[in-house]
Amino acid sequence: MENLIRCAGSAPSGANRQPWRFVCVSDLETKRTIRKACESVERKLFESTEHSEMLQDIAPLGLGPEKPFLEDAPWLVVAFRLQRGDRGEKVYYSHTSACLAIGLLLSAIHLSGLVTLTYTPRPMNFLRSILGRPENEVPLMILPVGYPAENCQVPDITRKALTDISDWIE
Repeated sequence: MENLIRCAGSAPSGANRQPWRFVCVSDLETKRTIRKACESVERKLFESTEHSEMLQDIAPLGLGPEKPFLEDAPWLVVAFRLQRGDRGEKVYYSHTSACLAIGLLLSAIHLSGLVTLTYTPRPMNFLRSILGRPENEVPLMILPVGYPAENCQVPDITRKALTDISDWIE
């Protein structure tokens, strides 16, 4: 886990301010608290008519408000972006910089033989309170990290073709 976070920490950032924090959680009670809070948020989402189009789009993936993976995974990495530095200094491009670090973390996790998924409950400021984080840290994502379960099933999804995600000017 330390090497995975070191990899994420090597990401480029605006003025090299490194405006991210990765909180790594293995404590079962803390993971259980996070799960309960996430499922409460998710139930509201799934009961809402405001998000019906999104719920239709994710229906083929078999997703619901239950999030057992938040307890099952040996580790949860909660990624935060810093709105200002720890001593109040200005940060630049904090969202972009933190997302670059998360991208490196995702690649490092998969290249190390572990698995994860990106989970972004909304709203997620409750994570700041559960994890005792300061006001300058904004939660962006939860990454459960571990080895794949013996009988895990990955949804049958496809990726867009190269021609659909790129244009070439030669």
